[in-house]
Amino acid sequence: MVRSLYEEHGYALLAYATRITGDRAAAEDVLQETLLRAWKNASSLSDTEGSVRAWLFTVARNIMTDRFRAKASRPAEQAESETVVPVAKDHAPQVVDSMLAYQALDTLSEEHRDVLVELYLRGRSVTETAETLGIPPGTVKSRSHHALRKLRDRFGPTMTALEGVAG
Repeated sequence: MVRSLYEEHGYALLAYATRITGDRAAAEDVLQETLLRAWKNASSLSDTEGSVRAWLFTVARNIMTDRFRAKASRPAEQAESETVVPVAKDHAPQVVDSMLAYQALDTLSEEHRDVLVELYLRGRSVTETAETLGIPPGTVKSRSHHALRKLRDRFGPTMTALEGVAG
């Protein structure tokens, strides 16, 4: 069962987790944990309404959220030093904006999402994005325009999360 789930959904889950975490090793851990939970819940998995793929992606997202929260709640220890200035600014709004931006990107087609990820999250130029994706620069501009318009139409003028992630 796990092998068939991996063969059918493994690449998509790994790509999704890599995009969210930005770390291939962490994404592989998420994929492994997702498939382990699928194996442990095999009986309920076959009885669930909806698709198995949706269940797997939900589990992967929950695992990443749990890991992010756990990491955020336990900051790295640092030796006391007079040169270390205490953190005064609360970064929680940026974290929420980042999570919202990633969720918003999931509502787009793969082509639109790929263009926005390259332009905004990876900070590439239109020309670099075109070369990376193997499409003309005009297509990059068109896809980014339509993708951003779709996000604005769906989420309204308060949709600043993607811009916050890019900044």
